[in-house]
Amino acid sequence: MEVAASARACLVADVGGTNARVGWTLDGQSVQDVVVLRCSDNASLAHILGSYVERMARSHPGMALREAVVAIAGYLQGDRLVNANLPWEVSVARTADAARLESLVLINDFGAVAHAIPGVQRQTLVPLLPGQRDPGMQVPALVLGPGTGLGAAMCLDRAGAEVLLTESGHAALAAGNPLELAVLQDLATRWHHVDNERVLSGTGMMHLYESLARMRGETPLHRRAEQVVAAAHAGEATARQTLDVFSGWLGSLVADLVLTLGAREVYLAGGVTAHIAPFLHAGPFQQRYAARFGSPRVPPPVWRIDHGHLGLIGAAIHWRSRTSCSVRSIEEHA
Repeated sequence: MEVAASARACLVADVGGTNARVGWTLDGQSVQDVVVLRCSDNASLAHILGSYVERMARSHPGMALREAVVAIAGYLQGDRLVNANLPWEVSVARTADAARLESLVLINDFGAVAHAIPGVQRQTLVPLLPGQRDPGMQVPALVLGPGTGLGAAMCLDRAGAEVLLTESGHAALAAGNPLELAVLQDLATRWHHVDNERVLSGTGMMHLYESLARMRGETPLHRRAEQVVAAAHAGEATARQTLDVFSGWLGSLVADLVLTLGAREVYLAGGVTAHIAPFLHAGPFQQRYAARFGSPRVPPPVWRIDHGHLGLIGAAIHWRSRTSCSVRSIEEHA
């Protein structure tokens, strides 16, 4: 794509606990030249952003990336990002200076996904409930995603302009049956507060697997979530139980959040969701989710999203909205 020397472009990134996706946008809607990097392979967020700026300067001599919007898990305390799942600390000012950026904005990663939801093509959504119909986007909509952690946000309007951030991943995990209670009691011996992402995330899946293995009198064989998923696909009993329990527990949490927040539909995103898709469709998720809604109430629809660039698109939309607001402000005061 040719870029005029005078064109204003913005670097956009979606940084999770494991991977960072980086690209750039010219129109605040589409994202170009996306690269995926492992966070642990980079010394800092500044290194990721600065390297991309240099790469684009070489491949697109007419374009200078001086602005960046980064969707990233956690929240800001002053200049510092609070995030327990990243391999490095982040200061907004120092990161901007080191990456040679004039403007750096950090937004919540699932807030970015919520911003992007209205732009998702409806035909790409995968329904999770039997007989589920699509009446078109319903708001408010809950966006939930188990990844390295557990993110959740609400999209409040059909334009994606208004978003409500939540810290639902850090709310207390609730057991819904004797087996889950036993897992919760086991995890409580390790942590004084067992929150939702202690089980319902990629890292949490390993905690769940290890607890279930101990209950079965087995020595855990796997050390990473992807190994557990592969073993479950192969029919290994403890791994399969882990995915069934994970899916059912996730169904209960989603229903609790729908009831608490008044959501009219749900979108499941996040890296884990794509990897465990067959287990999410297998039954435990649907049974536990639907059980929260008594007849004659119809449970709000739940969609699975495989789109891997929603965070990037949300960051681009955020940049576009900031840019348009700045232009309006200048025009209003002219």
